[in-house]
Amino acid sequence: MRLNEVVYSNALPIEGYGPGFFRIGGEAHQAPLAVLPEAGVTAWGGTDDTKPLLDALNSIDVLLVGTGPEIAHLPEPFRTALEEAGLGVEVMASPQACRTYNVLLGEGRRVGLALLPV
Repeated sequence: MRLNEVVYSNALPIEGYGPGFFRIGGEAHQAPLAVLPEAGVTAWGGTDDTKPLLDALNSIDVLLVGTGPEIAHLPEPFRTALEEAGLGVEVMASPQACRTYNVLLGEGRRVGLALLPV
């Protein structure tokens, strides 16, 4: 079997997480946060805050939303605002969102991530 190292060209992968934080690029960042190609790792105001996510509309095709330790429904106004802007939204628990983000990032996909704390 041949193993190839994954090279992340346009963003940093999620390296780990714990109660209230995510480790990205060797640094711990407090949650909630958004990881977007042009903005990098930024604070996010949770499901009441669509602005940083909509600002990334031209640089991502899909947004993964991690809803914390377990999957939960997104508030309808939040989901509607993103989908009406043409952004694909996938909802999952934050640990699964981190793993999925890393896989899609490794494939070179245009992906963004919004995370609520674990």
